[in-house]
Amino acid sequence: MARSVSPTKSWIRQEIRGGRRRAAPATGLGLLGVLLAIGQIYCASRLLAAALRPGSAPVELLAIGFAIAAVLRAGLIVVQEREAARLGIAARRRLRSATLGGLMTLGPGLLRGRHSAELAAVVVDRIEALGGLHGRWIPASGIALVGPLMVAAAAAIADWRSGLILLIAGLLVPVSMAVTGIGTGMAARRQFTAMRRLQTRFLDRVRGIGTIVLAGRAEAEAEALGGTADELRRRTLRILRVAFLNATVMDLLAAAALVAIAIRFAGPLLAGHWASAPAALFSLLLVPEFFAPLRAFSAVYQDRMTAETAAEDLIELPRAEVHAAPPPAIRTVPAQGVTIVFEGVSFAWDTLRGTVLDRLSFRLPAGETMMLVGPSGSGKSTILELLLGFAHPQAGRITVNGAPIETIVPAALARMTAMIGQRPFLFAGSIEENIRLGRPEASEAELREAVRLARVADFADALPLGLATPIGDGGYGLSGGQAQRIAIARAFLKDAKLLLLDEPTAQLDPATERDVLDSLKRLAIGRTVILASHAAFAHEFTGRKLDLGAVRTAGLEGVA
Repeated sequence: MARSVSPTKSWIRQEIRGGRRRAAPATGLGLLGVLLAIGQIYCASRLLAAALRPGSAPVELLAIGFAIAAVLRAGLIVVQEREAARLGIAARRRLRSATLGGLMTLGPGLLRGRHSAELAAVVVDRIEALGGLHGRWIPASGIALVGPLMVAAAAAIADWRSGLILLIAGLLVPVSMAVTGIGTGMAARRQFTAMRRLQTRFLDRVRGIGTIVLAGRAEAEAEALGGTADELRRRTLRILRVAFLNATVMDLLAAAALVAIAIRFAGPLLAGHWASAPAALFSLLLVPEFFAPLRAFSAVYQDRMTAETAAEDLIELPRAEVHAAPPPAIRTVPAQGVTIVFEGVSFAWDTLRGTVLDRLSFRLPAGETMMLVGPSGSGKSTILELLLGFAHPQAGRITVNGAPIETIVPAALARMTAMIGQRPFLFAGSIEENIRLGRPEASEAELREAVRLARVADFADALPLGLATPIGDGGYGLSGGQAQRIAIARAFLKDAKLLLLDEPTAQLDPATERDVLDSLKRLAIGRTVILASHAAFAHEFTGRKLDLGAVRTAGLEGVA
């Protein structure tokens, strides 16, 4: 019966198979360096033998050969290190792009319940750890497999007993590495857990620093963070402890091989058989070179164990649903007007909590407005998540201009859709940069028109740098109304034909709400609008109304 392989080990093996092909140049350079080292050691041993017995070898030629081998070997080491660094950088770039792209494809809907610090740790720290697998471990493993055999073969040519001693010592290396490797993997897993705990706690406390200060918990939280950081320090030192133990075992094996070869030649040399001196010196000098690839592999062995631990977090990330058969037509949809149709749509974020939408059906023609009203939890925001493509219904279907939404190219769906929520996110940068996020290639005239329609100029003109005024992450330095106007200007500039509004004035005072409402009414002209809001705000718009609370109470299909 075949033994099942864990997803983590399967993923690591797949990465190693692909990485070996990419690492072939670095591995080849390392093996060429081993050949040069053997030649260098041969020249050195003959020079030392000539010093003991003058005239026994051409000293000048040996010295020139030693110098040439040394220079070439140094150059190969530099080139090999650069190639290894390139492999690590390329692997991190590939994995980070794929992981971040997958998270972006999922959107916030399917990432609910995952802490942002945890996701950031996976994308940054875990993938950073995987770079060592490609840049160091894979080339070193290839060199460690072939390099010592090359050195042992050279020693066997000079003296077969010395070659046998090296092979026996080399066979003991994997045993010691396996024992210490298990400890390294366990220590790395605990270290990553401690790191995730520290990152999550730190990010939470930074976000809620105002609440912590007002509650008088600043010192207590600082002490708690210090304790979490101290735990990470202890976990890291345990990894170093295991690594030092591995290096000690390697040194003991090298010393044992050196002593065994010395004993092998001690008898003939003490008896005055100086003819064996070149072979003895050659074999003794080969011992450090025999263990050099193994020592290098031992130094990066923890990269493999760390990579397995990092891969566990990576493969546990939520994935986009993969259909057994691709949709018949992946396409774009003309955006001159957008008609939305829900046909018996059912959806649940968590089956244990029941369905949010149950066989919901409605049709919204192009250019019209629909107000979604109902109590919290009735599914208003869920409908918007489904239209944004951040989630998919478990039953029924959603069509946009007659095309099932899952068959529409995500980029095309994003281009035709504009979203304004309760708290629009603004990035660190200037006001203009945040507005241009809607359509970076827009002309200056189009930008000014969007600013005018959203009434951003009402406050931007009073700032020293106008639209070039920098703002902080999350809109720091702006009021809620000003942030909303920037989001509306962004939507004006994007000129999307489908407008989704999720409680856009929930955080505003009455006066600011009126100003924002006027801008939203202008933005809604000529567009298909779905507005999720409380009933009082929905009355400001004219159009259809869908009471999701009534639909859930009736337990029937809601048809608008």
